Amino acid sequence: MTTGLPPLSLYLHVPWCVRKCPYCDFNSHGVGRGAELPEAAYLEALIADLEADLPLAAGRELVSIFIGGGTPSLMSAGFYERLLQAVADRLPLARDIEITLEANPGTLERGRFAGYRAAGINRLSLGVQSFQDAQLSALGRIHGGDDAVAAFDEARRAGFGNLNLDLMHGLPGQTPALALADLERALALEPEHLSWYQLTLEPNTEFHSFPPVLPEEEVLWDIQDAGHERLESAGLARYEISAYARPGRASRHNLHYWQFGDYLGIGAGAHGKLSMPGPAGLEIERRWKSRRPEDYLRRANDPRGFVAGRDLIDERELPLEFAMNALRLVEGVPLSTWQAHTGRSDSVLLARLSAAREKGLLVEDADRVGASAQGLLFLNELLAMMDDVGQ
Repeated sequence: MTTGLPPLSLYLHVPWCVRKCPYCDFNSHGVGRGAELPEAAYLEALIADLEADLPLAAGRELVSIFIGGGTPSLMSAGFYERLLQAVADRLPLARDIEITLEANPGTLERGRFAGYRAAGINRLSLGVQSFQDAQLSALGRIHGGDDAVAAFDEARRAGFGNLNLDLMHGLPGQTPALALADLERALALEPEHLSWYQLTLEPNTEFHSFPPVLPEEEVLWDIQDAGHERLESAGLARYEISAYARPGRASRHNLHYWQFGDYLGIGAGAHGKLSMPGPAGLEIERRWKSRRPEDYLRRANDPRGFVAGRDLIDERELPLEFAMNALRLVEGVPLSTWQAHTGRSDSVLLARLSAAREKGLLVEDADRVGASAQGLLFLNELLAMMDDVGQ
């Protein structure tokens, strides 16, 4: 039943947070401090959602689980113990499965880290963004720089040997010196993984409507150049546009996305990508769940189920869909990944990449394709070239 299908992961979404950050375009809904969340009802809905999607798993084992949000660490350890057991009761798990939880460094959740580890979560991702209180205040964060350090230390004491720090750069008023100071404080903690990405003003956010003053383009380039050099000199190798890891510590779940693997998406607003055999190769469907938490919970008793929409990817769009993920990887991907995950000849992909190759944005050899150093800097331009090719 699994012959010819890509590996499978699971994404679980928890939509609540204490306060919506002004830059955040994720499906998150602020509830305020001390709010009582509908844990039991949401757990029941998540399990029902998973049950409805089980046929799409086609008997495949899960290679990774990622719990994102929102702020997933608002939920109790008992919630995750029951949830992960429900998953294990319904789907086979890889023996070395990676299970990641996103957590907020605020003091509200830190005491739960030991419980999360006991529940089976083996990787923690801390949303630090900056260690400087003024920058955190400008970003609308509810924690301070010392809170982030304390959270990291507590996670270590709780038994987490695989920790990621999320850091932003290009923040309002940030200089290269301030950006590097954030990196130095992060490196002093010796995380296994660092996600370091530039603040962007996304539509439907407060920052988009009321934009802060961001550093000039030249300053942004200086920050990126100096930061990349410092991270790699510290032993954190860049393997994706904004991801750095120590040897063997790249995020398996995110690699799974970038290598065009399949994933179930469970929870309010969660997205999934699933493959199924078709006459011309694999047919790939993207589907998404009801977005608003109250609507999602109501759908637990709705015969229409949790799916709010679905889209079968047109065969002509597959090269772009694949490239949008795979070309983020510094080393690119084997051409066999394209063949295995779409069921189509690599000539289809290479034809769409030819213009980018001629412009020096692409590196290709007999069995691998990837963005060049220039292509990584101008990935949007590279992808736009693919999208412009006549179909």
